Amino acid sequence: MHSEDLDFWIEICSDLNETQMLFLDAFLQNNRIDYITQIMGFHPKYLECFLSTQQYLLRGDGPLPFHYRHYIAIMAAGRHQCGYLMHLHEQEFILQGGNPEWLKGPSFTPKKLRNLNEVNKLMAHRPWMLSKMHIENLTKGKENWSLAEVMQAIILLSHFHALCSFVNGCGIKPEIDHNGGHTFRSSVSEQNSETDSDGSTNGEMNGEPEVGINVLLERMKKISEEGEEETTEEERLKRFNKIEIQSAEITTTARRPSPVAEILKYVEDEEFSYTDFAKRTEETQPTFRIQDYSWEEHAFSLANRLYPDIGTHLDDKFNMAYNLTYYTMGENNDVDTTAFRRSIWNYIHLLYGIMHDDYNYGQVNQLLERNLKAYVKTVTCYPERLTRKEYDNVMREFKHSEKVHVNLMLLEARQQGELLYALRAVNQYMT
Repeated sequence: MHSEDLDFWIEICSDLNETQMLFLDAFLQNNRIDYITQIMGFHPKYLECFLSTQQYLLRGDGPLPFHYRHYIAIMAAGRHQCGYLMHLHEQEFILQGGNPEWLKGPSFTPKKLRNLNEVNKLMAHRPWMLSKMHIENLTKGKENWSLAEVMQAIILLSHFHALCSFVNGCGIKPEIDHNGGHTFRSSVSEQNSETDSDGSTNGEMNGEPEVGINVLLERMKKISEEGEEETTEEERLKRFNKIEIQSAEITTTARRPSPVAEILKYVEDEEFSYTDFAKRTEETQPTFRIQDYSWEEHAFSLANRLYPDIGTHLDDKFNMAYNLTYYTMGENNDVDTTAFRRSIWNYIHLLYGIMHDDYNYGQVNQLLERNLKAYVKTVTCYPERLTRKEYDNVMREFKHSEKVHVNLMLLEARQQGELLYALRAVNQYMT
């Protein structure tokens, strides 16, 4: 959005003073209000955390030059073919004094940036493969990275990988002044002209109909009334493994899109993509136990030590998305959505092989029906494949703002999952 559109957005937000002020602030900082900001405006408290964190990452104190930060954003977005983010940060890269030659592709960039490609690839698709060796490769030899630079680069990569999930999950397409852009529309179903051959919109995918909100409310109430079930560690691991195996059976019918040249030029090893954690070699990549390395107890302090204040920014953002609630679900009020939100968050981590030892994974199958799990998996692991059918046929009784909230949780849980693996690798290298 540009200056001619600003009065229009102020007018329609006149009864949302907090959102209005955030939009004005975003406009003054960037001379535009992008579609991401507009959609996140459904949740102004979260938007404030997000904008503060992104501003700090891209324009605040930190070891990396500003143009490097935007180029890393382009690299990250390229892994998921997210032209929207790539176009935005190509412009910012030039505005920050970046060399236009770099925009021809990795071979035109300094070796220091090219050395980041392997970490970018693994973090985007299979973060469990990261090891201290990858950190060592960045910090040794000519064109080496300092640990502080590595930390900022890792957080930038995770931020923009996860933002790709949000952009695609909400159906954001290139803006009107970008190649292939058009005026914003409010949902994927309006934006995406792609439909499946059967044109199905009956709420059924993967051979299973979607349960209604009333059924979901009954299940959440039952979980709340029963309280935490006493189970052994062996039983909790058994349930985790069961859901993990079931998740590997969920596939998307959508094909991976063929990247256009302007995206492909930034991507090395473009065929490398997500594979189910359940199919890895268990001996070399065991389940990540959150009790052994958690965000709260370990990663938070490491992030703050190497990149002051970023851990606090991220922690605020994670907590805001996880705890955000208006106590509604569809047309129902006074709803405790804790169990539903927790199941979404922990299921995303499960897709990355991360187990929360204090969680009963049996609740995942009670609260997340197969269509929703398929949507979560697609948006989290290969957002570039999301189709109109997958968006339209999930959470059909939810308000649009509630679907946006689910996508915010996908963004944050995914970023936290990537960071747990990456920061553990940094910690292992340091010790």
